[in-house]
Amino acid sequence: MHNNRPRRGPASAGKPSYSSKPGQNSRVRTARPAGQRGFGGNSRPKKGGFTGAYIDPKMFVNKAVPAQPETDVHVVKSLFSDLALNDSLKQAITKRGYIHPTDIQAKTIPHILSGKDVIGLANTGTGKTGAFLLPMIHKIMQDPKQKLLVVVPTRELAIQIQEEFVAFTQGLRIQAVVIVGGANIRPQIQRLRSRHNVVIGTPGRLKDLINRKDLKLESFTNVVLDEADRMLDMGFIADVKLLLSLLSSPRQTLLFSATLSKEIEALVQQFLTDPVRVSIKSRETSAQVDQDIVRVGNGEEKIEVLQRLLIQEHFQKILIFTRTKRGAEKLSKDLSKLNFKAESIHGDKSHYQRQRSLQLFKDGRVEILVATDVAARGLDIPNVSHVINFDLPGSYEDYIHRIGRTGRADKTGTALTFIN
Repeated sequence: MHNNRPRRGPASAGKPSYSSKPGQNSRVRTARPAGQRGFGGNSRPKKGGFTGAYIDPKMFVNKAVPAQPETDVHVVKSLFSDLALNDSLKQAITKRGYIHPTDIQAKTIPHILSGKDVIGLANTGTGKTGAFLLPMIHKIMQDPKQKLLVVVPTRELAIQIQEEFVAFTQGLRIQAVVIVGGANIRPQIQRLRSRHNVVIGTPGRLKDLINRKDLKLESFTNVVLDEADRMLDMGFIADVKLLLSLLSSPRQTLLFSATLSKEIEALVQQFLTDPVRVSIKSRETSAQVDQDIVRVGNGEEKIEVLQRLLIQEHFQKILIFTRTKRGAEKLSKDLSKLNFKAESIHGDKSHYQRQRSLQLFKDGRVEILVATDVAARGLDIPNVSHVINFDLPGSYEDYIHRIGRTGRADKTGTALTFIN
């Protein structure tokens, strides 16, 4: 932690006043003066303010249930060695320390290996990336002429998938190219001209390179749509349809999403052929995330309440969400002035700046990362102890995504939501 972080006084000094409200799997964390009204409060947006959907604060409260390894719904007893994957690929999996596939992996990989189109519905943190990368790497190893297009909503997710790809393919002579907006297009064009089997990209930049005639999809016989629901939310549906229409036919199409809306169903009907549907969504929010609210009392500043939380020693690696890019940048700077090591990621930062901030947080060189929803979509950051919703999410779906950044890999995490 930060060596210059403000020191705590006695246990009762300088801390929010917490109280628990009995109830099944729920408790209420408060930081309000005595007598302030309870649930509901003034959490509805005021006229001219935040216009996101109203969410009952009770939905932000739930007691975590620590994972039980022998009964964890995301881990099954099958082994990677049981799957019909290339032996060299199995060795790479073992080298990374993976023995048991997650539930989504165990249930989708055999269908993908058999050539089926697949729809995978699973919450974040369940191993979706491995579910499509491993069988696709196997397919390319069996036939080096195979080419794969992976379409994702954000550049951070694209880079994260590439990192997983590189980890599994060391020494296998299979190359991937990342095509994302916000980065210099010329190096990406140069990489496309080199030998590669996999292209991982965001819809806008992929479309740009197609228009430039630097990317031709006619030779791609495999495609993955990852975080399909988020691409729909971000307005990429028309671009996704264009990309799919330019691919080789027949082809193998894999779609992964946390939800399946009517619009995605229409996409499935148009572009997938007799798909196998796999769903492992056991509940809307992770059972391993301790969810609570923090009330900000009349006359209190949110930043002061946040500071009193962050100085507590069990706040080790914190991801804070704000509603706007400007808000993320301002909060990051305010926390730095308070002697916290903080960075931010948002859409106004360059590709290099975002990757630098993210890497500093992953490596533990900063303890706090302030992010907007779009910038943080799909991030897989190990050992996040707390997710803090400094600003209310725009929808309950956004809330589910936010808190999914903690409580991963059988660990219990904490999610706190600020309520005025």
